[in-house]
Amino acid sequence: MHVTVKKLPASKVELSISLPWEEWKDELDHATEHLAKEVKVSGFRPGKAPRDMVEKRFGKEALLMESAEHVVSHSYAKALEEQKIDAIGRPDVKLGTIVLEKPFEYTVTTVVMPEVTLTSWEKDIKKLNADFVKKEDVIDDKDIEAELTKLAEMRAKLVTVNREAKLSDNVLVDFSVLQNGVLIENGKSEKHPLVLGKGVFIPGFEENLVGMKEGEEKEFELHFPKEYHAKHLAGKPATFQVKLGIVQERVVAPIDDEFAKSLGDFETLEVLKENMRKGMLEEKKVKSKEDHRAHILDSLVGKAELEYPDILVEEEQVRMIREFGAQVESMGLQFVDYLTQMKKTEDDLKKEWLPQAKKRLAAHLILVHLAKDQDIDVDSQEIEAEMNRTLQSYKDIKDVEKNIDMERLYSAVQGQLRNEKTFNFLEKL
Repeated sequence: MHVTVKKLPASKVELSISLPWEEWKDELDHATEHLAKEVKVSGFRPGKAPRDMVEKRFGKEALLMESAEHVVSHSYAKALEEQKIDAIGRPDVKLGTIVLEKPFEYTVTTVVMPEVTLTSWEKDIKKLNADFVKKEDVIDDKDIEAELTKLAEMRAKLVTVNREAKLSDNVLVDFSVLQNGVLIENGKSEKHPLVLGKGVFIPGFEENLVGMKEGEEKEFELHFPKEYHAKHLAGKPATFQVKLGIVQERVVAPIDDEFAKSLGDFETLEVLKENMRKGMLEEKKVKSKEDHRAHILDSLVGKAELEYPDILVEEEQVRMIREFGAQVESMGLQFVDYLTQMKKTEDDLKKEWLPQAKKRLAAHLILVHLAKDQDIDVDSQEIEAEMNRTLQSYKDIKDVEKNIDMERLYSAVQGQLRNEKTFNFLEKL
C-alpha cells in the first residue's frame, strides 16, 4: 500500500491511497463470499457460490462496490496508523475507477486534531507562578462576621404579624399585570412569595407593597426597564393590580454562644468562628488555585497558534449547552421552559458562546499538546484507582456499573488525571 499525505487548510488532510492488485484481490473474495450468503444456488453451501454466479445475481458493479467498502475500511485505518494521523469526524471518501487486476486507488479528506504552536510562553508562566507564591490567603474577622450574618439570616424564623408591610418582610401577594386593560401573557399569579427589598420584581413593585396590610388591595402603574429580558415589554408601561396576603416578619436570632450551639458541636461562639476560619481559608485556597490555573490557561491561549475545526467547536458548544442546561434544571426549572421564557434557542446560545467555546477548545488542545511534548502520561493503575474512588461515591456500585459507559468514564478520568499532571508541571516552572 502506498500513501501520500497532503495538508489542507482548516486542520484537514488529504490521503491518496493506492493498493496493488495483490493486496486487494482477497477483499474481492470476501465481498463475493458475503454476497453469496444471500444467494441460494443448488449444489453449493451458503456463501460458497462461485463469483460468476454471484456477479450474475447482483451485477458486477455491486460486487465491486461491496469489495470497495472492505478495502477502504481496512486500508484507511491502516494508513492512519502508519502515518500517525489523529483523524476526527466522518471522512470524505472519493473512489477512483475500480478495475480488476489493477491498483485500487482512492482519496480521503478528513479533519485532524489541530497542531498547536506555542512560542515564548515559559517566561509569562514563571511570572504568574512567582506572583501566586507571593500572594497570601487570609480570612479577616469581617469575613467571618459576614458569613455568620448570612447563617443567622438563613435560620431566621418567620412570624406572622398584623401590621403594615415593611422592607425585609416576607409576604404573599396576588397580582395581575395589564396593558391597555388586557392581561399580559403569564401576567397573573396568586399567593406569590416575596421578600420585600430583594429587588426580584421590576423597580417600584416591591416599594408599592410597603405600607400595605393583609387583605388590602391596590392598583398602580410602572414602566418595565428598558433592558427587560422580554423585549416586547421593555420600556413599556403596565398597570399592576395587587392584593396583599399574609405578612411575616423575619426574626433573626442573636449571634452568640447559643446560636453557635444550635449549629452543631460548638461550645462557644469563638469555637465556631475558629472552625469557620479554617473551612473558609481552605475554600479560599482552592479558589485561588483555580484562579491561578485560569490565568495560566489565558496566558497560554494568548501565545498559541492553532486552527479551530468546525466539528470540535460544535462539540464544545453542545457540551457548554448541556452543562448550562444541567445548572438551570438543578434550580428546579426545565431548560426548554427557560429558553422559551428568554425567547432564545440553542442555536442562539451557540452563536453567543462561540468565542468562549473556541477559548475552551484552545485550552483543552494546549494541555493535550503540552502533555505530549513533556511526555506526561497516566498509567492504567492510576486511572482504575480514580475510577474506583468515583464509583465508591454511589450507593449501589453494581447498579451504576450497569448504567454507566465504563469506556467513556475511563477516557474522562484519564483526561482529568493527565490535565492535573500537566498543571502540576506548569505550576513548578
